[in-house]
Amino acid sequence: MVQCEMCGAETSSPTTIKVEGAKLQVCSNCTGFGTEVKTESSTSSTSTKYSTDSTSSSRSSGTTSSGGSTGGSRRRSDMFDDVDELATDYDDRIRRGREKKGLSQSELADQLNEKASLIRKLERGETLPSDAVQSKLEGHLEVSLTGEGGVDETEWSGGSSTGSYTLGDVVKRKD
Repeated sequence: MVQCEMCGAETSSPTTIKVEGAKLQVCSNCTGFGTEVKTESSTSSTSTKYSTDSTSSSRSSGTTSSGGSTGGSRRRSDMFDDVDELATDYDDRIRRGREKKGLSQSELADQLNEKASLIRKLERGETLPSDAVQSKLEGHLEVSLTGEGGVDETEWSGGSSTGSYTLGDVVKRKD
């Protein structure tokens, strides 16, 4: 018996899935959280490495993917694909938007029906806005807090010569 790497349940026949780039061996209840990875000894030689066709999807989870792909080389979408990432300079965007409107932190907080301490923490980058506060700020200040807005990720060329990355290659320090 093997333990499921997602829920910890004991399973006699684990399935290998890929979730956000990580391969996990999971029980049959957790297979819907990722994309099933086909083994090398698979009988179908025309399919891709990941099961996106309706026969293998229905075999593993009983349903087909609504975000399935039409091309054989595209990966199946998962639950994190639709999440917008908060910009790394969200604090500056909030401050610039507030100053552009000519508001103090407490005036902005009153207009948004939020605490002034929350606005201070957001502008200092000490806390992340909830989805509700983010939408209030974006609507009231007419700014976008998602996306990178001018920061090009392709300029970064970290990593070692072996191609593997360490935490130090990825983390940006805020001094």
